[in-house]
Amino acid sequence: MTKPNIPRAGKKKINHMNRNHSEKNLEKDYSTETHLIYGKFYTEKWDYSHHLVPPITASATFRLESAQRGAQGFIDFAHTIEGEEISKQTPIYIYDRLGEPNKDILEDNLALAESGDACVTFASGMGAVSAALGILTAPGDQVISHKMLYGCTYELLTLWYPRYRIDVKFLDLTDPKNLERTITSTTRVVYFETPVNPTLDLIDIEAISKIVKAENIKRRKQNRISIVVDNTFATPFCQRPIELGADFVVHSLTKNIGGFGTDVGGAVVGPSWSHDRLLLYRKDFGAVLSTRNAWNALVYGLPTLATRVRQQQETAGEIARFLSGHPKISRVNYPGLEEFRQHPLAKRQMHDFDGNFAPGSMIYFVVKGRNPDDSKCRGEKLINLLAKNAYTITLAVSLGNIRTLIEHPGSMTHAAIPGAEQIKKGIDPGGMRLSIGLEKVDDILRDLQEALNQI
Repeated sequence: MTKPNIPRAGKKKINHMNRNHSEKNLEKDYSTETHLIYGKFYTEKWDYSHHLVPPITASATFRLESAQRGAQGFIDFAHTIEGEEISKQTPIYIYDRLGEPNKDILEDNLALAESGDACVTFASGMGAVSAALGILTAPGDQVISHKMLYGCTYELLTLWYPRYRIDVKFLDLTDPKNLERTITSTTRVVYFETPVNPTLDLIDIEAISKIVKAENIKRRKQNRISIVVDNTFATPFCQRPIELGADFVVHSLTKNIGGFGTDVGGAVVGPSWSHDRLLLYRKDFGAVLSTRNAWNALVYGLPTLATRVRQQQETAGEIARFLSGHPKISRVNYPGLEEFRQHPLAKRQMHDFDGNFAPGSMIYFVVKGRNPDDSKCRGEKLINLLAKNAYTITLAVSLGNIRTLIEHPGSMTHAAIPGAEQIKKGIDPGGMRLSIGLEKVDDILRDLQEALNQI
């Protein structure tokens, strides 16, 4: 009987994706949706040959064969060789806070999805926001932000940044001319969400980029302005800000990319030069994505993103049309509605990987009332009825879940912003944020109609 040809102990295994060069050259011929499942055609981040999916790692520290190898690992960490593609470097793993296979493979795939050069993951979306701004600013610098932000981001910029002597200027960036008039010699970052949380206002990324690029021509490299976009609402399926001129994208992986509401995480995608700085920031500030959360996003979340969001936005369109025609609703913001005031911008900016219009799965609507207080009272009654009676709509914060979620931004996700400021910034007291899940659309409509009948 012929013995099987078994490699000698210690011989490097063949990576399961290490095919011949002619096959590897075909990588570019496959769609981005397929890449969300398979990732890079070849990765050095894990040495495995028989697993269908990368195994989950469960070790906080890694064995080193020699003191020399350990020393080399510390030398290599956050010291990318200029001109070498980040994803092709073979890491020496030392300690989870520095890096481990599941996070590294997920980061490669997220960078690919967002058309960025590099990605570093974090323990939460706020960890990612803090890191992106942290590597770009110093005392004496200025951040220009859109006037409306997620409540915790607003608090980061208004409570903590003044302590670091970093100036923050809030503008209405839906009019790019406001940015032109406000940029100063100390401006280092332009930061915004689009669609904006919770109102779904849109900011023209290309227009903002044109202004910043014109300004950067006059500046030295170290003083240039970076554009940072929170793309959590849209996801890379609906919009890729880097392709439109942004420098960085931040995400809460907890939302659509994670998809199932089970794991908290964040990510920053940006240019190659930022990779080492982000790694050092994560190491020293400690906001490290757990291995389990990285594995779930890698194996379950990102591969199913396109399928989930495509279905969710189809349902969102029907729900938005129902709400816009309902006599008890005064306003509906959804980029897919033709009556949405920024619909032309949405059609120009929000596209899936195949170029189809992709308005996303988030809806903002306002319950009609005799005055703002009455509107808020009726809105609270609506979500209380849904929380008590609805089967398909859950009162909960977060978004991008397979379950439909509703919340009242004014008293929940954006409560850090004072009430008077909320109104100035565009949050209506009776405004509701609706994140569409994967339930059958008729079931969601039934629950909404029954609750609306009672207010």
